[in-house]
Amino acid sequence: MDIAEPASGDCCELDLGIGGMTCASCVSRVERALRKVPGVQQATVNLATESARIVYTVPPGQDAQAVEALLRRAVRNAGYEPRSAEAQLQAEDASPWAGFGPVALGLLLSAPLVLPMLGELAGRHWMLPAWLQFVLATPVQFVLGARFYKAGWHALKARAGNMDLLVALGTSASWSLSLWLWLTAPPEQMPHLYFEASAVVITLVLLGKWLEARAKRQTTAAIRALHALRPEVAHLLGPQGEADVPVAEVLVGDRLVVRPGERIPVDGRVLEGQTQVDESMLTGEPLPVARGPGDALTGGAINGDGRIVMQVTAVGAQTVLAQIIRLVEDAQAAKAPIQRLVDRVAAVFVPVVLAIALLTLMAWLAAGAGLEASLIHAVAVLVIACPCALGLATPAAIMVGTGVAAKNGILIKDAQALEIAHKVDTVAFDKTGTLTVGQPRLTAFEPLAERDAAALLCAAAGLQSASTHPLARAVLQAAQERGVQPGAAAAVQAVPGRGMEGEVDGRRYLLGSLRWLQELGADLGALAERAQALQQQGATVSALAERSAQGLVICALLAFGDAPKPGARAAIAALKARGLRTVMLSGDNRGAAEAMARQLGLDPDAGEVIAEVLPGDKAAHVRALQAGGHVVAMVGDGVNDAPALAAADVGLAMGNGTDVAMHAAGITLMRGDPHLVVAALDISRRTVRKIRENLFWAFAYNVAGIPLAALGYLSPVVAGAAMALSSVSVMTNALLLKRWRMPE
Repeated sequence: MDIAEPASGDCCELDLGIGGMTCASCVSRVERALRKVPGVQQATVNLATESARIVYTVPPGQDAQAVEALLRRAVRNAGYEPRSAEAQLQAEDASPWAGFGPVALGLLLSAPLVLPMLGELAGRHWMLPAWLQFVLATPVQFVLGARFYKAGWHALKARAGNMDLLVALGTSASWSLSLWLWLTAPPEQMPHLYFEASAVVITLVLLGKWLEARAKRQTTAAIRALHALRPEVAHLLGPQGEADVPVAEVLVGDRLVVRPGERIPVDGRVLEGQTQVDESMLTGEPLPVARGPGDALTGGAINGDGRIVMQVTAVGAQTVLAQIIRLVEDAQAAKAPIQRLVDRVAAVFVPVVLAIALLTLMAWLAAGAGLEASLIHAVAVLVIACPCALGLATPAAIMVGTGVAAKNGILIKDAQALEIAHKVDTVAFDKTGTLTVGQPRLTAFEPLAERDAAALLCAAAGLQSASTHPLARAVLQAAQERGVQPGAAAAVQAVPGRGMEGEVDGRRYLLGSLRWLQELGADLGALAERAQALQQQGATVSALAERSAQGLVICALLAFGDAPKPGARAAIAALKARGLRTVMLSGDNRGAAEAMARQLGLDPDAGEVIAEVLPGDKAAHVRALQAGGHVVAMVGDGVNDAPALAAADVGLAMGNGTDVAMHAAGITLMRGDPHLVVAALDISRRTVRKIRENLFWAFAYNVAGIPLAALGYLSPVVAGAAMALSSVSVMTNALLLKRWRMPE
């Protein structure tokens, strides 16, 4: 099958794995190299995932493959290894002990060098001969430490600095000083050597990087778990019966058999059979849900104890599971706004450290300390100042936070939404489908005394027969229950947010809100008192009017009722308990909106209800709240909520709503449960707290460590241990987010 190549000028996106990055300076260098490639619009590199997200356009005269080759070459020329995204994911799925060999060898060779140091603490003198120290330290320095020289050299060629350059310079200085002291010492004298410093620092850095890599694999567990939900084989039902085919070959419209206990291969609808489906990995809902003919099925869910036949409705990148994976990957690849400040610091960090190390050397020499002591103090500065933790502080916390959120049915679209959500002080809810069940029923149909109720219901159902609005479905259901067939409607026109107009059986009818009909000049007349009573009872009241030579005459009232969602009242109470203001936006008349608000625990007198809102005006009301100095989160589920979701500081879309709402929102709630709003804001608050803690410790290590090393209070060995510990502690602190649980 031929696949169309992107044409010149088309905007493309590439995910690229990058091997060999060690610190925040590496991130800056790779980003600069990628942005120099012609056509690149944006390049974002993530140290925690060791990947890059590149947005580029295809220059005239080239194709996408040529640009991608240039991008890979740019990464390689910068001193790093380009990898495919698939290879990166497989590498993350390695054994917990993968890559420990060099660390084990380093520990084995360094242990005899450290032993005399421990003996001195006990008053013993176990100093090894100089030649033996040289034999043990040299393989560590130049074989196990070759990666630092290689990466440091690439950094120098690029006129930049990174962690590898600092380690290579510091340990080389220790090893070279030891060799010089050994070779220039009198034969009968045993000089104090620093071979153990170079060997132990390299070993500790390797150990820290291995522990860091092991922790990274845990941060990407959510993505790997989602990929694991994709089955390899589907049972295709054809004229000759069942046949096993790869899932990649399944087409929209195919009929598939799903046996008990199997994963549903792709999205579809049940054609035959009854079953229970476990969707917990996708939605966070712990209880299986019943599925029968006509019900939707989501790929990746687990079929229960029933054999079903399904018809495929989406495959490949169009499935819900693929979109979930993409959303999580996007969030983990994106940079939070706070990370940009860290990147600016990292860009100048290594040159500043080199200057401080040189200043330390000169200052100690000027103080008469001698070359040996001065050099060791400068080496300690180089070793402790590696900016590894700075580069990991933010992405590690975001990866764990977005991963644990996805596991609980909260999909965070980008890191910016995650960072802003903790600042929210006002939550605005759409009413229908968000706080209420969204399945209103026709609770009353009251015609004028002289009119035929069945004929009017027939006309109302005819007008609504082509509409998918919840109130239209309620009218059609009521007509069906009463045995009334919808009339044949013609020239039907919808007036968004107001109602419909059309001809039924040769008569011209309008069906819509009382406000709209009154604006058109209709008079409720004898039905005015009854309309007011229905509204005071909390019903949403519409009217059916006939257009005639005498004008517009209202001939029937339609009252609709909806029920609050289970848990909606508790969710609003939980938000209020956290000090957040809650507001409900509703298109209903004020009486109906306020009656529902009181059921939900909202106070109309405190301005917590905004009623009679046209769909196009929701965004304006959100902006009005923002103009009052509030940080607003908007929660909705419908197409008409999309502008408001986009206008809000943070948009939260109910996953049981429309795709348009999900694309407009920064956070998608995979279940229509209002309590997930509380959970989403809580995980944002916890994640941002971890980011701040990580950045504090990352900076604190350097702010405290560099002066101590420069003043001679830290040996290179202790400095190396502290530097390795800084990265591991940042990763470990981020991983504590995995213990997060849904708030009660």
